[in-house]
Amino acid sequence: MKHIISVLVENEFGVLSRVVGLFSGRGFNIESLNVAVTKDPKISRITLVTKGDELIVEQIKKQLNKLINVIRVIDMTEIKDFVGRELALIRLHPNVTKRSEVINLVNIFRGKIVSVNKNGFIIEITGDEDKIEAFIELMMPYGLTEIARTGILAMARENKKGGKKWKFIMSMMQI
Repeated sequence: MKHIISVLVENEFGVLSRVVGLFSGRGFNIESLNVAVTKDPKISRITLVTKGDELIVEQIKKQLNKLINVIRVIDMTEIKDFVGRELALIRLHPNVTKRSEVINLVNIFRGKIVSVNKNGFIIEITGDEDKIEAFIELMMPYGLTEIARTGILAMARENKKGGKKWKFIMSMMQI
């Protein structure tokens, strides 16, 4: 099963290396990895995607929590109520006669053409993984030459009911 794990860490030199080293040293694979500073410049959020059964993921979380610079580890997949998005940049070199079809598909998928030249386009598209995959598949016959993807970013939704479990999770995410 795929797990999206959010790790709050001290924004210091070498922390990312230690987190990634933990995975590689134990034979765990990271499918995607994103790191950025939070609203507090002393803290960064690492969002990573990994696959494994519950026992393996529980072991990963315990090992992450043992690292000195790790503040909090949350498996977004356990929360279930979260927003997960990915960004992709796609380079196309479509035939001149097919450019209007590409533009229509970009609009249907609520994407953006962010660069145009005589040879083609660079398209920006955001959404969940299924949307990105569907768009890429549709673009293949139009001269797709390159793809750059961010991997998944995730954020827990706010719960209007305000249950105890939710308040606990939100208190852990606030940084």
